[in-house]
Amino acid sequence: MKSTVTLIGIVLVVCSICGISPVCGAEVNALKAGVAKVDITPQKPVRMAGYASRKDLSEGVHDPLSARVVAFEKDGRRLVLIATDLIGFYEGTAERFRQAILAEFDLGPGELFLSAIHTHAGPSPTLDSHKGHPNNVAYTERLQAKLIEAVGAALADAGPVRIGLGAGSSPVGCNRRAVQLRGNGETVISLGRNPYGPTDKEVLVMKVANAEGQLRAVLFDYATHATCLGPKNYQISGDVLGLAEQFVEKNMGAGVVAPAFAGASGDIDPWFRVRPAFETESGWVPEPVLLGTFLGEEVVQICRRTDTPGQGGPIRSSLAVLELPAKPANGVLGGSQERTQPFVVTAARMGDIAFVGLGGEVLTEIGLAIKAASPCKHTFVITHCNGTAGYLAPKDLHVEGGYEVRTSPFAPQAADLVAREAVKMLHDL
Repeated sequence: MKSTVTLIGIVLVVCSICGISPVCGAEVNALKAGVAKVDITPQKPVRMAGYASRKDLSEGVHDPLSARVVAFEKDGRRLVLIATDLIGFYEGTAERFRQAILAEFDLGPGELFLSAIHTHAGPSPTLDSHKGHPNNVAYTERLQAKLIEAVGAALADAGPVRIGLGAGSSPVGCNRRAVQLRGNGETVISLGRNPYGPTDKEVLVMKVANAEGQLRAVLFDYATHATCLGPKNYQISGDVLGLAEQFVEKNMGAGVVAPAFAGASGDIDPWFRVRPAFETESGWVPEPVLLGTFLGEEVVQICRRTDTPGQGGPIRSSLAVLELPAKPANGVLGGSQERTQPFVVTAARMGDIAFVGLGGEVLTEIGLAIKAASPCKHTFVITHCNGTAGYLAPKDLHVEGGYEVRTSPFAPQAADLVAREAVKMLHDL
């Protein structure tokens, strides 16, 4: 006992001479995180994204758009997760913005997950002054600076944190590949509501609290399109996922940031889809508000029952650009001319927590397969992340056809290659 006391005394004396705390080593190796949120609501009318039939400029703002950042750091490795209330980073903006952020903060390619919630009620980002509206071009140019500002603020805000993971379920998302019977007896797949089709109901939540137990961030992942509003709507909104973010932040306290990530939902729409407007007559609750609140309440309930027991494990990440088999130019499979199409996969691990970023509009069956084969207990599948390669459908659905298959640039075998590579990357990490 005497020797133990003597040893403790020596440690305290050495620490005092060096001017350091005896727990400084633990703090150095601790998981750190910082958060930031920046407003990205258009200040002028803009062309809206998601529906080719919508030609006019936006006519007001129903709810603000934001970019939310959570930046983790441990043992010199970083993981920066960005969720933006946008449809995605199309027309080359994904790579331009990524390179600007990577260079500004000396991040490795796999350390950045730049994602969008895929709202169809937001602006259409573009830097093409020939095709894009001037207001959209100006908006997009300012957006890059705002994202850099937000990442810088999150990294500067970093402090020791503890994290916890919880999972729940929500019926907000519904398979949209509806089977219709034609007069001639043939069946076709159309966009609608298919309550019996596959969906990923999981609501995955990460709770981040500082060393004093104060809640800093609530990250959540859910598989649905943000298409509660349709082409007749001209009000800016985050739609289902954006409204869920706002609900969580209002209910979890001032300063809490709640970034949402769109899971594999290429064939999943909200239960109420493509509504014409925020209808409020006769006490009607607008469908985007109803479903966004429903999802947000599930996130809050999960958060309330989830502790923050640990600091996770070491941070590891990687990024791969896959050259996937593409549909032939003449539309005939099995031809001699093989074509490929790039697809970005980003993978990261923080102990037993996995993040898979998919640079396209990935159907839910693929996300479910990745989760099932993941070596980690919890896996965030994040689509519209670090790229915008278009629809990616599983092989068996190419037989059925439908909108997602028809518009996909990829050959039937491409989906299996993505799922296998994503799981392999997690194992390698």
